[in-house]
Amino acid sequence: MKILVTGANGQTGWELQRAKPDDCELTALNRDQLDITDLEQVNNTINSIKPDWIINAAAYTAVDKAESDSEGAYAINVDGAANLAAAARASNARLLHISTDFIFDGKNNRPYLPEDKPNPLGVYGASKLAGEQKVRELLGDDTLIIRTAWVYSSHGNNFVKTMLRLMAERDTLGVVEDQVGTPSWAAEIARAIFLSIENNLRGVYHWTDTGAASWYDFSVAIYELGKEAGLLNNSVTINPIPTEDYPTPAVRPPYSILNKDSLRKAIDYTGIHWRDSLSQMIMEIKNG
Repeated sequence: MKILVTGANGQTGWELQRAKPDDCELTALNRDQLDITDLEQVNNTINSIKPDWIINAAAYTAVDKAESDSEGAYAINVDGAANLAAAARASNARLLHISTDFIFDGKNNRPYLPEDKPNPLGVYGASKLAGEQKVRELLGDDTLIIRTAWVYSSHGNNFVKTMLRLMAERDTLGVVEDQVGTPSWAAEIARAIFLSIENNLRGVYHWTDTGAASWYDFSVAIYELGKEAGLLNNSVTINPIPTEDYPTPAVRPPYSILNKDSLRKAIDYTGIHWRDSLSQMIMEIKNG
């Protein structure tokens, strides 16, 4: 099976390369190698590679920057997704499109189901939702979308690595406690993606690690596991703060927990708890 991965330098793109099944011929391209906003380049690349599957891990994910750069966010998250979907349809390839919890407003009192009504709060979420809609419009019953949330990896820049750096530099930190979701290790996302392809799935699904946490809870776990791994040697006081004390250009959904039941059943894999994933990722950092 031939698989083309876009966004090769991103966290999920990088983990997809590491998790590649033995029977898979995988081509992973970064933005310099494939600009998904360029339809001609997309068509030429897909005609050349002739993949059976395309995994779109390319995205504009700078949530706050998107508020002042909607053109850039929509170009990648909407036009890019549409270009890949159109090329997949023309070449009889399947497309697996990765989306986000940010399409929801976070006002639910239970984990979001794939069929729940979206209501994005900012440009990033709106652009990802519009991208989903384009993919569904172009691919119809062949659509495969997997939404995830709070992604991190030992590769690239993310909350975990930022917190480890800040904890090494400071003795006190304030972290938001009233935004709740599920941290998701990109390695586990990659595993779920390949299982979805193996099962030739169609539809819209959710995937994160299991469990739930606030950003404050997540930070405390990063500190505890970082200390256990010997990455942190100093004492740090982590104070819970409300969202209003940490203003950002983009509004975050206060509740981002996604219901994974349908995908768990479809791929026969329940996933692992976010703290276990975090422990494994921190050991990767320790071991270089």
